[in-house]
Amino acid sequence: MFEEASEVFDNMFKSSFPLTFIVFIPAVLILVSPLPAEAAHEFTVYRMQQYDLQGQPYGTRNAILNTEARTVEAEVLSRRCVIMRLADFSYEEYQKALRQSAGAVVIILPKNMSAVPQDIVQFMELEPEMLSTETIVPVYFAVEDEELLSIYSQTLTSSSSQGSLSAAEVLLHTATANGFQMVTSGAQSKAISDWAITSLEGRLSGLGGEDLPTIVVVAHYDSFGVAPWLSYGADSNGSGVSMLLELARLFSKLYTYKRTHAGYNLLFFVSGGGKFNYQGTKRWLEDNLDHTDSSLLQDNVAFVLCLDTLGNGDSLHLHVSKPPKEGSPQFSLLKELEMVVSSQYPEVKFSMVHKKINLADDMLAWEHERFGIRRLPAFTLSHLSSHRLAQRSSIMDVRPHVDVKKLSRNTKVVAEALARVIYNLTEKGAPGDLQIFTEQMVQEEQLSALVDWLTAQPRAAQLVDKDSSLVSTLEYHLGHYLKDVKRHYVKADKRDPEFVFYDQLKQTMNAYRVKPAIFDLLLAVCIAAYLGMMYLAIQNFGFLYSVVRRITQPKAKAH
Repeated sequence: MFEEASEVFDNMFKSSFPLTFIVFIPAVLILVSPLPAEAAHEFTVYRMQQYDLQGQPYGTRNAILNTEARTVEAEVLSRRCVIMRLADFSYEEYQKALRQSAGAVVIILPKNMSAVPQDIVQFMELEPEMLSTETIVPVYFAVEDEELLSIYSQTLTSSSSQGSLSAAEVLLHTATANGFQMVTSGAQSKAISDWAITSLEGRLSGLGGEDLPTIVVVAHYDSFGVAPWLSYGADSNGSGVSMLLELARLFSKLYTYKRTHAGYNLLFFVSGGGKFNYQGTKRWLEDNLDHTDSSLLQDNVAFVLCLDTLGNGDSLHLHVSKPPKEGSPQFSLLKELEMVVSSQYPEVKFSMVHKKINLADDMLAWEHERFGIRRLPAFTLSHLSSHRLAQRSSIMDVRPHVDVKKLSRNTKVVAEALARVIYNLTEKGAPGDLQIFTEQMVQEEQLSALVDWLTAQPRAAQLVDKDSSLVSTLEYHLGHYLKDVKRHYVKADKRDPEFVFYDQLKQTMNAYRVKPAIFDLLLAVCIAAYLGMMYLAIQNFGFLYSVVRRITQPKAKAH
C-alpha cells in the first residue's frame, strides 16, 4: 500500500509543479501573515521651539515622526528615533544624534522638575545651545510615566547589547528582539498667520495740574523655554507680573484718598512678546511716541522701572544702560532703593549694573533697553546679575523656584522706594527706616495666589492669543485697581515679518511594539529554505521512501 502511495505522490507533484504551491502556499501564508501591531503606549509630546526672529530661523523645523526607537548607546542612529532621559542627557550625545542624521529625538523629563537640582542646572545651561541654531530633526519632550520608562528600558537593553556581541549574535538578537515604532499623530508644522501679541496698560492719574511727571512700571508676562508647552516662567517673569499687580493694588489705595494722592502719574504696562525681543513694548512705544499727539510717554517721564525675575535670591540689581545723573528722578530712585535696603533689609545686597545697549546684537539684554533706544530714562530691577543667566529662559523655571517670602520682601522694597520718590520723603527729612507700607499691607497670600495662577499654565507667546483667558484675567486685575485699562496688539508685517510662529507644538505620540525589518528578511529566508527542501523531498519522494524503508525494515535473520 505504501509503495502505491509513493508512486501517486511522486507522479502528482512531478507532473504538476503548480499543484505544489496550491498545497503548500496556504500554509505559508498563514505562517507569514502579519500580526496586527500592538499599541504599546500613547502619550503626549511637546515639540521644541520653532520660530523666526528678524529673518533668522530657530529651533526644529520638522514635526512628523515615524521611525524605530533607539538610545544613544546604539552604534547606528541614522533614521532612528533617539530616546534620552534628562538624568542621562548630555549635549555631546544630543549632537551625536544630529550628526548621524537621526530621524528624531525624544527627551524624557521627570515628573517633578524641581526634584533633581543638578540635572536642572545642567539642562538650563544647555537650552540656549539647543535653540541657538535651527535643526531639521524633530525634537520632542515627554513627561515620564511607568510605560514610557519601560519602553526606554527595553530600548536601552536592545541598543546596549549590540556593541558587545559578535556579528552573528547581533544578527540573531536583532531578529528576535522586540522594537518600538514611534509615530506622531500630527501634520507637518506651518507658519501661523496674523498672530497677535497682546499687551495691557492702565494708569493712576496724579493730583494737581496737567504737566505732572509720569512713572512707568513695566513687566512682560510671557514665558520662554526650549519647548513652549512646558514654559511656565515662574520666576521669569511670573514674579515680575505678580509684583506689578501688587504695586498697582497698593498705590491705588493711596491714590484713592486726597491726603495721599501724589503729584505723579503712575502708568502700568504688562507687555507681551517680551521673550521675542520685547515686541509688545516696541509697538507700544511706536504707538505712543510716533502715532499719537496725546500720550503720557510724550510728556514728562520721570523714569521707567522694568520688573524682571524677582522671586528669589538675596540680591537686587538695578540694570542701567546709562548711569543716572545726580539730581534726576532716576538718581533719586537709585538712592531711595539703597536707603530702603540698607535701613530695613540689611540682608539684601543691592547694586547697580551698568551695560551699554549693543544694537548689533540680535536680542536686547533687558526690557529697559527698548525705552533707552527711544531716549526714555529706564532701568530693570532683577535678582539676576546678568541677562545671560539661564534662569530667564528655561522650562525648568517652575513654581518651586519662586520663594514667596522673598518676592513679598522685594515687593515691599520697591513699593517703599517708589513711595519715597513720589512723596519726596528724603528731602522732607523722613528717616530711612520709615515704613509707608506695613507688613500687612503687602499681602503675601495675594502674591502667592498670583504666582500660583500664572504658573498653572504655559505662557509662551505662541500660546497666548488675544482671546486667551490669561489676557482677560490680567485685564480684569488691572481694571480692578487702575483707570483707562486698554489693550495693545502687535502683528508681524506680512512682507517683512520681525517674528513668525509655527504650529504643531503639542502632539500625541504612539509607541507600537514591532519586530525589526531584518526579522521579516530572516523569516523569508527560512520559509524559502523550507519550501525548497519540501519541493526537493516531493520531487524525490520515491527515492526518499526507498531509503527510509530500507533503514526501517527489520533485517532478516540468518539461518
